[in-house]
Amino acid sequence: MSLIPWFRWNEPPPRLSSRSPAEMVLETLMMELVGQMREAERQQRERSNSVRKICTGVDYSWLASTPRSTYDLSPGERLQLEDVCAKIHPSYCGPAILRFRQLLAEQEPEVQEVSGLFRSVLQEVLERMKQEEEAHKLTRQWSLRPRGSLGTFKSRARISPFASDIRTISEDVERDAPRPSRTWSMPEFRAPKAN
Repeated sequence: MSLIPWFRWNEPPPRLSSRSPAEMVLETLMMELVGQMREAERQQRERSNSVRKICTGVDYSWLASTPRSTYDLSPGERLQLEDVCAKIHPSYCGPAILRFRQLLAEQEPEVQEVSGLFRSVLQEVLERMKQEEEAHKLTRQWSLRPRGSLGTFKSRARISPFASDIRTISEDVERDAPRPSRTWSMPEFRAPKAN
């Protein structure tokens, strides 16, 4: 008898997975869809059994074995969903699953409707990703934008404490009104006039 298997206790545990995060997201989301489809099918079966029990008055559920799943995704639909799942960033995988479960709890759909709900949740997540990416681009653009200094402000504007020809929105009303005396403690800022 060999003792080598007994000495493997001190070896480091094997790495969990060498798959990419995108593959893991794809597998996780598709497993969630399949699991929720099975659950919806089970609930649908329970509802039909309870209706049958009410109609006949007899419960034969103990006699029947659990049938195998009858609904499955078509290969084309599965490929489309996998394509959309592959676009989901790993940080959005958890919120997508939570939203999907929330919609399922609210609507209690039939088995055939589950994949449609899943697709709508994935589209929501992709829209949110796109919006957040655009917002991130804008903030990055603003943060990298060169800021004007006081020197450039001085070249664009002159400070003249005694000027009083500022244009205002209500200039026509002010034109007829008597001119108030200017407060001399505050300077007046104005841009140079275009020639």
